[in-house]
Amino acid sequence: MFTHEDLKQLQTQSLKMQGAIRRQTYSPSSEKSLRRFSSWEVAELILKVNQSTLRGRMAADPSLPQGQVETDGRQRWYTLEEVNEIRRKLKVNRKSMMPPRPAGKRAIRAAIANFKGGAGKSTVALHFAHAAALDGYRVLCVDFDPQATLSHSMGLTDVTEEYTVWGIMARDLAHETDRMNSQSRGAESGAALPQRRLPASIAEMGLQDLRVNDFIRPTNWPTIDLVPSCANAAFVEFASAQYRHMNPEWSFFAAVSRFLDQLPADAYDMVIFDCPPAIGYQSMNAVFAADVLYIPSGPGYWEYDSTTSFIGQLSEALDDLTGFAGLVPAGTLPLPKVFQDVRFLLTRFEPNNDLHGAMQQAFGKVFGERLAKHPIELTRAVEQSGRFLNSIYETDYRDMTRETWRRARSSFDQAYEEFKGNLIGVWDNLDANPEAEQ
Repeated sequence: MFTHEDLKQLQTQSLKMQGAIRRQTYSPSSEKSLRRFSSWEVAELILKVNQSTLRGRMAADPSLPQGQVETDGRQRWYTLEEVNEIRRKLKVNRKSMMPPRPAGKRAIRAAIANFKGGAGKSTVALHFAHAAALDGYRVLCVDFDPQATLSHSMGLTDVTEEYTVWGIMARDLAHETDRMNSQSRGAESGAALPQRRLPASIAEMGLQDLRVNDFIRPTNWPTIDLVPSCANAAFVEFASAQYRHMNPEWSFFAAVSRFLDQLPADAYDMVIFDCPPAIGYQSMNAVFAADVLYIPSGPGYWEYDSTTSFIGQLSEALDDLTGFAGLVPAGTLPLPKVFQDVRFLLTRFEPNNDLHGAMQQAFGKVFGERLAKHPIELTRAVEQSGRFLNSIYETDYRDMTRETWRRARSSFDQAYEEFKGNLIGVWDNLDANPEAEQ
């Protein structure tokens, strides 16, 4: 028989193995580091200019970063900071290398969500964040999943629960409760209104005194920051139910949206949410805060069935939230919840698999133009990079045949370009977000 003590012992043994794997995967300092990018990658895959053109411009302007030269002198290798400096300074045919972004708009927010575990949510979130960073965007990722796959893939493992989404929600509860109590005290009524009390688990932690940036951590990518998760954050569903009981008027579903509203409008370009495989307090915060909803699904029948259940239950949950309209503040996003775009994305797709092809047609018949045109293919390179908590963009093409690497990257490149195009198509519909005090 097993008790919680036995489970704790099993976890201790597993943590030792985690450390061994991390030492093999990360640098000797146990910190994940970002590789350099070759001049071939910078020209053809990142800046999308002719190699000869880039070499000529670099030679003509010695003020541009010159990278690190290989011992044989054939290739130069650049850090992402150097790539971004080149991007800012270089124009080709009088065209800027900077990515498109509507002026005066806040960052656009995309939630990667589905019911089913293994649908590829974390893989999609990781690759889209890395592709966007290589494209020149500044990205904030928010890991809502207690499994913390995205956080671990970003190199963040030493995280305590108060600095996760749970901390954001608890801080929001404290601020909202203080606001409500202030309004109650200031009410022009003969009878004193009852004061709402915070649970000791929040009141004694000082979470209400944390600043917005206290929850945001840098990653090994210089233009990607992360609100991380951790296994201890799994209790957020139980805690949130308790908090709602203590303050039924707290609009719990808008906590993360209110948090993001406090960021300066130009702090980031894209915000990407990795959602847990369930509909709960955390996932409802994610979908409510999102402008765009991306729903990844594997190409099997049971995954299609799960996706169908997900959108049905999400619809019911959002309908329930509509009952809060006009009763409680929900930040800058109104009720009922409106998405600027909704897309379905097939993952782990095998082009030569007849069943996958049939399911792609079924998805297309049901969801029409809502189905992304470019599925993410299952390749050996993606499997290999995933085993080491890397994206294909972090994997050095010299670690495998270049063709294998190119095929895997091409699949994610096409999916990302479609994702970016969808976001740019609706970005202008967003209201600018004024800076708030932090």
